[in-house]
Parts: sequence; C-alpha cells; structure tokens
Amino acid sequence: MTATQQHTTGRVNGIISNLVLVEVDGPVGQNEICFIQHGDTPLMAEVIKVMGDKAYVQVFESTRGLRPGMEVRFEGHMLEATFGPGILSCNYDGLMHDLSTMSGIFLQRGDYTSALDLKKEWAFEPLAKAGDEATAGHWLGKVDENGIAHKIMVPFKMKGRYTVEEVMPAGNYKVQDTIAVLKDERGTEYKVSMLQKFPVKQAVKAYREKPRPFQLLETGVRTIDTLNPMVEGGTGFIPGPFGSGKTVLQHAISKQAEADIVIVAACGERANEVVDLFVEFPELEDPWTGRKLMERTTIIANTSNMPVAAREASVYTAMSIAEYYRSMGLKVLLLADSTSRWAQALREMSNRMEELPGPDAFPMDLPAIVSNFYARAGYVYLNNGETGSITFIGTVSPAGGNLKEPVTESTKKVARCFYALSQSRADSKRYPAIDPIESYSKYLEYPELQRVLNEQIEEGWTEKVNELKNILLRGKEAAEQINILGDDGVSIDTHLVFWRSEVVDEIILQQNAFDEVDARTPMDRQQFLVNKVLEVVATPLSFEGYEAINPYFKRVINAMKQMNYSEFESEAFNQNMKELEDTLAERKQAN
Repeated sequence: MTATQQHTTGRVNGIISNLVLVEVDGPVGQNEICFIQHGDTPLMAEVIKVMGDKAYVQVFESTRGLRPGMEVRFEGHMLEATFGPGILSCNYDGLMHDLSTMSGIFLQRGDYTSALDLKKEWAFEPLAKAGDEATAGHWLGKVDENGIAHKIMVPFKMKGRYTVEEVMPAGNYKVQDTIAVLKDERGTEYKVSMLQKFPVKQAVKAYREKPRPFQLLETGVRTIDTLNPMVEGGTGFIPGPFGSGKTVLQHAISKQAEADIVIVAACGERANEVVDLFVEFPELEDPWTGRKLMERTTIIANTSNMPVAAREASVYTAMSIAEYYRSMGLKVLLLADSTSRWAQALREMSNRMEELPGPDAFPMDLPAIVSNFYARAGYVYLNNGETGSITFIGTVSPAGGNLKEPVTESTKKVARCFYALSQSRADSKRYPAIDPIESYSKYLEYPELQRVLNEQIEEGWTEKVNELKNILLRGKEAAEQINILGDDGVSIDTHLVFWRSEVVDEIILQQNAFDEVDARTPMDRQQFLVNKVLEVVATPLSFEGYEAINPYFKRVINAMKQMNYSEFESEAFNQNMKELEDTLAERKQAN
C-alpha cells in the first residue's frame, strides 16, 4: 500500500471564502480529494496546493459555518468521474452527482448521490472471449443505451497487458456485477464490472494514434459549414458580448450536428438558461435518429449561483465523459458555456492564494491550462482500428465584448475555429450573429480537408468559399463608402457591390433557427445555395440610376429567402426559383 492510499487526516487551520487551509498529519497529493466534517455533514474539497504540512483545499460547497479545528479526512485519490451505462439522458452537477435523485428544490450541502443507477439491470452481450489479449480501453462487451451500443471496456486505470480469463455469457447484469475476469503477466486475476472510475484531470489515452483531424463535421448552420467549417475532432470557440446569441447558437449546433453523443457543460451559466436546457432538450426531436434529443445528451449543470470551485470540476468532468464515449468509437460533441466563468473561478482561487497575478489578475499559467484542456479533444484511432472523436466548442463571454482580454486571447492560440459574434449584427437581427470577416477556420488551410471538401462536395469548393468571403469584404467596404458619401455620392457599381454582398449575407449567413426547414441545411442544399448565390452575384445587371437598385435586390432576396423556407426541390421551392429567374431577367444585360 502506497502512502497516498493511507487515509491522511488533518485539521482546518484557516478559511478564506471557499479556500480552506488544512494542517495535515501525513502526506497528501496534488488534486487529492478530502472531506471536511461539518457536524454530521461531510463537505467535499480538492487539494490545489501543498506547502510542507499545510494543504490549500478548494471546497465544492458553501463554507458557511466552518471554523478552525474541524476534522479533515483525505481519500487518497483525485476527483474522479464515474463511467458506465446510464450516463446518457442524465443531468449532473459539476461533481457528477445525479440532480434528478436529489431531494428538495435547492441543492442541500453535503447531498451526494450516485452517478449511476446501481439497481438497474442491463442486457449485456459479450464481445471478447477467453484467451484474448486486452489493454486499457479494450472492448469486453456491450449493452444498449438509448439505441447506442455502449461498450464495456477494460478500466482505463489498468496499465499493461492482460489476458481475458472469462467473460460472462449474455444476460442481465447490474453495473457492479462482474462481467469479466482478467489476468496480468504475473498471474494475478482482476474482476471487471461495467462501472469504473477515472481522474477527471488526467486525459484518457486508450487509443493508438491521434492524427490531425480532416473529416468535415456537418452542423447544419450555413455560416459555419460553408464559410468556416468545423471538422470531426476539431476545436473552436464562440466569443461575443452578452445577448449576441452564444447560447442559442450552441443549442442549434447541439441539435443539428452530425454527432453520436452530445455533452453540454453549463459552466457558471445563469440558472434560467440552464433551466431552459432541462425543459427544452427532452422535448426536441433528434433530426438524425427521430428519437428525443435528450436520449443521446448528457448535461453537466454548474450554474452561476453554485460554488465557484465546482466550475472547474464541471468542465473536466464533461471532458472525461466525452473521452469515455470516444473510446467506444463514437463521435462526441462537447459544448461548454462558458469557459470565461471557469477562468474567473481560477482567478478567484489564484487571488485567494495570493499568487503572482497575470493580465487582468488571471493566473499566470492560464494559457497553459486552456491549452492542455483543448488538447484533450481530437480524432483518434483506437487500438482495435476503429475511430472516435471529440469535437469541442466553447463559448467565451469577454467583459464588454472586448476580444483582446486574456481568456479570449488564450483560447485563440489553441482553438482552430474562431466564430466571433458581432454586437452590431445581433442588434440588426442578423442571426446567427457570426461576423464573416473576423471569424476563421484554420482547418481550411489543411490540404487534407481541402481534398475531402473537393471530393465530397464538388471540385473547387474552397475557391468558391474564398470568393464568397471576398464578396462580403468588398460589400463591407462599399457600405462604408455609401455611409460616408451618401447614396448619390457613389457610383452605381458601388451600390451593386454592396447589394450583391447583401445577397450572400441574407441567403447564406442568416438562418432562422425557429423555422422547421431553415433551421438545418444539409450540405447538398448548401452546395446548391452557394452555386445559386454566386450565379446571381455574377449576373450582369443594367440600371439607369441607383434608386431602382434597392427595391430590385429586395425582390431577389425575398425570392431566395422563400426558397430557404421551402422543402428542397418541392413545388413551392421551384415556384420561388422561377420567380427569381424572372426577376433576374428583368435587368439582365444582353450579351
């Protein structure tokens, strides 16, 4: 037995809000879990700094009523996530306690519940057989979890190579029942159940290789898929001022993205928005499976009025669950809202420990913390040749919409997609309010993705995307000229440049998340729209004065918008198409 497995004890020596200084009587480890005995209630805490016989611990509960001298018991392990069947459709707090099994309207201090239903039986089917070699993450069997093949794996904590001695036959088992027996090279046998635990701050590395991601991840949001695509296993973030639509955009992505599993980490978000998650998701229909969206979703809720220490735990817990499902060969979409409040929690704890502050009083190592976290996402080849992925998209809430503040800058260095929300676009009701000029996807620079786009969509697709961006940029410049010089102070060509960019903006960038058809646009329809918009933009038009340009282009845009609201290639769609062609013919210059 190692020293850290012995239960070290200690006494509370000082309290600064939820930071507690503990005097210990033995060895403790960084990130070790402990419980402070507050009367009959044990309060969960985590070691964040050790100095000699003093340990600084952050408490995941309210510290009201704590006083020096109270007993502390260290558990000998780090904060761990619980893995096993039954995670999907659950609502957890940041420490993975099942919120649905807690009593009362408000969370009670020290009310800790099991993450999984220990009494429920699952129909187990073996995948491995006696004599197979196995390592951490090896698939031993599977159960059906809401229509998804949930793989039962060799626990991630088990290092080295093992031989499968026995696998239980198909049948109904509880998560704690033994379903396999493994033997190591020394002949020691280990019983394996469906339930396992793993530290949330350690990356799960049960895979053979982690290549650079290259497969397009379809989200159904045109301004993302067309202009700045996300890839399967990629990373991105959505910064923007309050009220610019970060949460709504994340909800749209979570509903429509081509993913097997969706994990939402509501990290420090306002309670009313998290309640909307709980209320809306069970009612939303999954466009991919036809079942309820909540059946393939897990929500980690850590609202702004919950203890700040649990914000850090919530994002790591969410990532650990994502890594667990990735090891099953599934495509996982992880959304965090918002990483700014996680960083603010780190700042609070850093300030309480009187550490040397960085920019805006954030910790000096904030860029490294953000980078290490984002690095846990990715596309992997598992040991059995299957593939899995975690696509991570976080939101950032910069104070005053300042995109130069430390959290945004730190995230910008590591995330490959940058979807900047514009206050001006939000104010003018141009949703989603992603700024097409400021935003980017570095994946477009990858030859692998360019090849995939050209093969799966059409040859020369990336050139068309760049052309759309150039049209928008020239349109922005034309709008500034018109604003300064007035309508009659610029040429007709300048008006045409502006209105052609408006066609791109209105038809491709803007999308109605509440319209049944327009809410999600498949890639074949996006391809059609891009080609049609470029055709309209390239059409030579004749006008005698600028007065006729505005009403004419509004008719063009209205016809194309009605196409967006109609089923693809339906009768209404074709009728709007004819109206568009007729409108273009009115002003089309003769060759």
